[in-house]
Amino acid sequence: MDRNTEIWRQYYEKGLTRPHSKRTEFAARLNKSNFKVATDCGCGTGSDIQYLEKQGFSVHGFDINPDSVAICRDRFDSKSLVDISESSFEYFDYPKSGLVIANSSLFFADPNLFETTWGNISSSIEVGGVFAGDFMGIKDSWAKKYRSPTTSLSESEVKCLFSGFEIVRFFERDENAKTSLGRMKHWHTYSVVAVKRA
Repeated sequence: MDRNTEIWRQYYEKGLTRPHSKRTEFAARLNKSNFKVATDCGCGTGSDIQYLEKQGFSVHGFDINPDSVAICRDRFDSKSLVDISESSFEYFDYPKSGLVIANSSLFFADPNLFETTWGNISSSIEVGGVFAGDFMGIKDSWAKKYRSPTTSLSESEVKCLFSGFEIVRFFERDENAKTSLGRMKHWHTYSVVAVKRA
């Protein structure tokens, strides 16, 4: 097993016990579109999918990691409202949604294709629908020295992504802290909850 695979395996083991994000709850309540459809980008082990499915959302979850996909397919096998795909951000076919979640995942989108990827995500959200997710800032330790390419953005670049949205929450994290696997790193992220206006 290569080091990359082992790190993701450890991450998913931790993720199985992780509760859904409170931000996902908040975003689901904000959805004023007529679409009870959610997309979970980089769904990991599916804690947000579980919550959204219980709220009556039809949920499309995807992840590029086969381990994550296998866990979610097994976990939601009997749930008719849940569809799990193995895909990257760049090649996923985004359905029309009232809610798009990208919790700590868009960091790993291909920087060369990010503009197109974001266009696909943004246009999939219906008017009155909600985006909730995180973006990597340029001071993050993983912005330059990560084991695979990452997309890092400045504050103004993140805000420009939301020209057709009303930003409801915007939070910058800029600190040294541990990863979920207990390793220290510098975190620089922007967390956004925004409602589609047009």
